[in-house]
Order: sequence, then C-alpha cells, then structure tokens
Amino acid sequence: MQFPVPLQSATLIKRYKRFLADVITPGGEILTLHCANTGAMTGCAEQGDTVWYSTSLNPKRKYAHSWELTETQAGNLICVNTLQANALVKEAIEQGSIPQLSEYSSLRGEVRYGEENSRIDFLLEDENRPSCYVEVKSVTLLDKTRGYFPDAVTLRGQKHLRELQSMAERGHRAVLLFAVLHSGINQVSAAKHIDPAYATLFEQVQKHGVEVICYKAKLSPTEIILQEQISVMD
Repeated sequence: MQFPVPLQSATLIKRYKRFLADVITPGGEILTLHCANTGAMTGCAEQGDTVWYSTSLNPKRKYAHSWELTETQAGNLICVNTLQANALVKEAIEQGSIPQLSEYSSLRGEVRYGEENSRIDFLLEDENRPSCYVEVKSVTLLDKTRGYFPDAVTLRGQKHLRELQSMAERGHRAVLLFAVLHSGINQVSAAKHIDPAYATLFEQVQKHGVEVICYKAKLSPTEIILQEQISVMD
C-alpha cells in the first residue's frame, strides 16, 4: 500500500483526548493531528518521537493531518493508524502474498456472523472449499524483540475468539491473523500479563481448530507492505 504522497515528519509534543496529538514541524510550526488509534499505544507515543503524518485535501475535515507512523527514538517504525491493518491484509490476500488464504474466489468485508452479534473482518468463499472467517488484529506492543496482543484488556477481542471457535466447530475455517505493524517485533505472543482471560481463550480456541497466522509489515514513509510471515509463540 503506497501513500498517495510521501508522509511528512514532525516531533511529538504530546498525545491527548485519545484522538489528538500536538507536534512541532522542522520549521517550528505546531500542528494538531488526528489520531485514529484510540488504544493505549504503549511505547508508540513518547514525547520526542518522530511522527510521520499525512495531509487530507478535504476542506470539511476539522483536522487536516493524520498521524500514520511513529519513528521511535530507538529507530523503530510503527504504524499507529489502526485503520490501515485491514487495508493491508486485504491487499495482501488479493495479491496472493498470504499463501494460506490464496485459494478463494471471493472476499467480503465486515460480514455479520456469530451468536454474539459480531462482524468478521473478512469472509473468504469458494464453491470448492469451506468458507474461511478471518479476524485481523494489529500488533504494535513491543517488549525486547517480542510483540504482544492485546495491549490492554479487550472484552471485544475475547468475544471474537469465541466467535471464531464457534465457526471452526461448525466446519468452517477460522483464522486469527496478526498484522505486525512494528519493525522491531520478530515474534508474537498473547499478552497473558495484560489480559489473562484473552490468553486463556487464545490457547483454547487453537485446540478447537482456530488457525493463527502472523505477518509482519515492511514500513516506510512512502509505503507499507505486509509480506513476511513470523512465528507465533505459546
């Protein structure tokens, strides 16, 4: 996925109200950016980090600039725009970059399913094989070289695991796909130290047929490509 124009850089002053951040440009101008990530963003939003932002030409937008990437003071690049994860996965599936999901003739997004009133990120279908339900989770929490999901307690994420297990038990394929959007992460684990209930469910659903796949993105201020499969650790 290429950005329409290369991103511009600034230095982070502070993030606040969850969806706003103030930055200072190399020329000394202070800008307020929109932040699509309302989560904890642990390790992704430290004062002094370099922020890479895009600019919209839509005159109706209150905040024209959007925070896309963080370049940490340790030199790692992180995609903090959570809206990009599904777009990256969709592009990768359509281009055949995820071999495990390449043998389907149709792809639909945001399809209602399950007993808990959920929407699956992607439903892959083909007349010659069972339907495949794909739930996408972006991973940006780093500890040394390992990534963790979630970065905060997630009842919604627990629900998604239960729904995937239900689909697997009904004879469908059910896939949890971790999209790693942090250049420093080389393997992923469930964050038992943050959400023990999620970690327990994570182990349980795999025993009931849910597949776990993990792909890492190559990140730059000009493009993001989901291309490298990495390991998921127990």
